[in-house]
Amino acid sequence: MELFGFEISRKGPPSASFAPKLQDDGAMVVAEGGVYGTYVDLDGSVRTEAELVNKYREMSAHPEVDTAIDDIVNEIVVQEPETKVVELLLDDVPNISERVKKIFIAEFENILTLLEFNQLGYELVRRWYVDGRLYFHAIIDEKNPAAGLIELRYLDPRKIRKVRVTHSKRKGDVTVPSTIGDQEYFVYTDKGFAKTSGSNVLPSQSIGGMKIAKDSIVHCTSGLLSQNGDLVQSYLHKAIKPLNQLRSMEDSLVIYRISRAPERRIFYVDVGNLPKMKAEQYLRDIMIKFKNKLVYDSSTGEIRDDRKFMTMLEDFWLPRREGRGTEITTLPGGQNLGQMDDVLYFQQKLLRCLNVPVSRLDSNAPFSFGRATEISRDEVKFAKFINRLRNKFSILFTKCLERQLILKKIITPEEWDAIKNNIKFKFSHDNYFDELKNTEILRDRIVMLRDIDDYVGKYYSAEWVRRNVLQQSDEDIEKIDEQIEDEQENPQYNGMLKQQMMQQDAAAGQQDQQQQDQQQDQPQG
Repeated sequence: MELFGFEISRKGPPSASFAPKLQDDGAMVVAEGGVYGTYVDLDGSVRTEAELVNKYREMSAHPEVDTAIDDIVNEIVVQEPETKVVELLLDDVPNISERVKKIFIAEFENILTLLEFNQLGYELVRRWYVDGRLYFHAIIDEKNPAAGLIELRYLDPRKIRKVRVTHSKRKGDVTVPSTIGDQEYFVYTDKGFAKTSGSNVLPSQSIGGMKIAKDSIVHCTSGLLSQNGDLVQSYLHKAIKPLNQLRSMEDSLVIYRISRAPERRIFYVDVGNLPKMKAEQYLRDIMIKFKNKLVYDSSTGEIRDDRKFMTMLEDFWLPRREGRGTEITTLPGGQNLGQMDDVLYFQQKLLRCLNVPVSRLDSNAPFSFGRATEISRDEVKFAKFINRLRNKFSILFTKCLERQLILKKIITPEEWDAIKNNIKFKFSHDNYFDELKNTEILRDRIVMLRDIDDYVGKYYSAEWVRRNVLQQSDEDIEKIDEQIEDEQENPQYNGMLKQQMMQQDAAAGQQDQQQQDQQQDQPQG
């Protein structure tokens, strides 16, 4: 099968398994075709995915949803002067030299430059969060692939789809899926995936789509799948129903206020013993008599006769018999026009579905920094949600860095598979509630350490204190011991230690001198 773009090959087939690998990339899984080749159903799931993206983008234009998305993206991407938005961490990568680390970091900076992440990081993360997926075309120089990536071009997710062709083999009476020999590629069409005439159609023939090799496309999804597991959903998906309920409640409230706010008059017109037809004509003449109005149009200088027709917001005209006479009464306006409890309830429900603390709904509430014990549980959960989003979005950096390093022959695909799980990314932090929580925990541990220091060596060992009070792991203990040993040899820190020891000796000498003076001042008996 000939595809457009490049593909990175790996040595050795994957191990066989009776169960297919769980994928969260939203690829369309199709079986290997018969005499007519591979056929893909573009009538159902693909069209639905494009509609979902349009629905998510429509939701993001709602004021409450837009505010919630803005809070989330601002926490993920912190753009401050003289601060890197994201950094590459290679501390946990085994068997890697400092020279190679510098090469990795330099290539990662090139990736950020291609993505323009330092300038457009907010827009990229917002697209990924709203759409639930992000696609880039990795463009290289075909004459010189070793130069690496030269451009990462954004692709509309409604115009591209990943396809995975699966294979199966027969073992006795059971058909077992096999992951060996699976083919993966992307289908791109500039017209977008729409409803087609047939149910089973070949994408390259029916809609003019282009098959693209999987390594030529860098994509990152939200990781949220539908119940069937064949459709990628956005983090806004669970807010669809609360948003529709909120819109309906707001519309009904507006209609109620418009229809019930004004006071209207009720005219009971006495029609005597007139027949029904003549009574209606008489009532209509009375209405026209009172409703005809001459209006002067200042723009044209004409006198216009505006005839107002009967509506629910105007007066009521009702015929009356039995000689009760003509009467005019007033229909009062609505009495519960100031109640907003229902709207506030659905607003809070919408924010909970968006994982945003409900306390942020009130814009007039003061924003204060207190102790960690004063931080609400919702803010702590929100900070953990932001960390999960950062880890999921970091997959985009991992895939871009993989292609860059392999194309430049800095690392082989097999070596990358061995170290990719140890590569981490550090985002610039701006969640003050999380910082306050960590600061408060560290302060409490230091206070406890100060209180228990007199009992170390008598009732508690130093190792027990480091493990149970300071909560240091084996790696932390080993690393801190090495740092302390290095600092003792460093004249900068060594001088500080000597100065502290001299101050302690001076304080101890003064205390001994005071004790000797007190003993000399005591009378001898």
